[in-house]
Amino acid sequence: MAESTDVAIIGAGPAGLAVGACLRKAGLDFIILERNHQVASSWHRHYERLHLHTVKQLSALPYLPFPAAYPRYVPRNLVIEYLDSYAAHFDLKPRFGEAVQAVHRQANGWLIQGTSSSIGASHVVIASGLNSEPVTPAIPGMEKFKGKAIHSADYVNAEPFGGQSVLVIGMGNTGAEIALDLSEGGARTSVSLRGGVHIVPRDLFGIPIQVVATLSTRVLPAGIIDALFPPLLDLALGRLSKHGITRPREGILRQVASTGRIPVLDVGTVRKISEGAIEIVPGISTLTEDGAVFDGGSEGNFDAIILATGYRANHRAFLKPDDGPPSGNGPDSTLHFVGFKNPVTGLLREISREAVQVADTIVRRRQDPTRRSG
Repeated sequence: MAESTDVAIIGAGPAGLAVGACLRKAGLDFIILERNHQVASSWHRHYERLHLHTVKQLSALPYLPFPAAYPRYVPRNLVIEYLDSYAAHFDLKPRFGEAVQAVHRQANGWLIQGTSSSIGASHVVIASGLNSEPVTPAIPGMEKFKGKAIHSADYVNAEPFGGQSVLVIGMGNTGAEIALDLSEGGARTSVSLRGGVHIVPRDLFGIPIQVVATLSTRVLPAGIIDALFPPLLDLALGRLSKHGITRPREGILRQVASTGRIPVLDVGTVRKISEGAIEIVPGISTLTEDGAVFDGGSEGNFDAIILATGYRANHRAFLKPDDGPPSGNGPDSTLHFVGFKNPVTGLLREISREAVQVADTIVRRRQDPTRRSG
């Protein structure tokens, strides 16, 4: 017989913890299911030098700010410390090692089938996130390469690569920061970049870019912002086209809206590129035993390759496609998604806002159970 609860939360990362805290404040019963064996397991796996790219004042989860002693941009180890303390503060006790296998709609709610339990819930919150599983694209010749090749999910620090020639494939935030880490750690570093990329400084003329984005999106239309930013960024970062970096045709906000891809927040990579310490190379035509052939015919030899090729969500593995995309959270829904939007104003800030809204929706639904179920 299935156990019952008001709300089943899938995932014990920042999104799941934030929802749990909001439900705790509202006095509702809930169960958090986490397939791994610790809170915020993805943060434990991230590379060592990672910091939040958003300021701590706009990145805290609901009802508990980051400690005053933490720096403006919180490092990975302190993010982990904060999330552990957040779970303890709100007495959140996820069921670890409980991988969700299926979520079924029932007449009176939902049935969640986990590794070792079945749970009936009036509401389900999918908080498993956008970055659940590494994406490893098919690259011609990968099977030929004799050097070390890893996904960025397995990158820890530059120590194993000191003195080596390393190719980073992809230049999102992860690829850019790993390239910087490698360069500072003594590796000869190249970044393969196919297509354009938007790059913004973490601080624009001394002001956190998150604050600039938050304020500007409140008062200016997206089209005007997209037109204003290129000359400002050229002034702040220099013309990056001379180093082989071009901008996409779509402006920053239009690209975020259409693809969900946020700009790279530069923390020093651009300076290394400008100094020649990091080389930008074209997209890969094929890999060889000892390197790569790039689009256009140029070649390079490499000791190691790091695939900074991103992640994908995994909720479709246990949720039927017709149960709605992660864009709902309407007032009549009993299936909610938190942590699937990554706006230029910051993922953690968005998670906090969504968690409060979802908890409020669940409370109102319980107060008025005659509302249509969706």
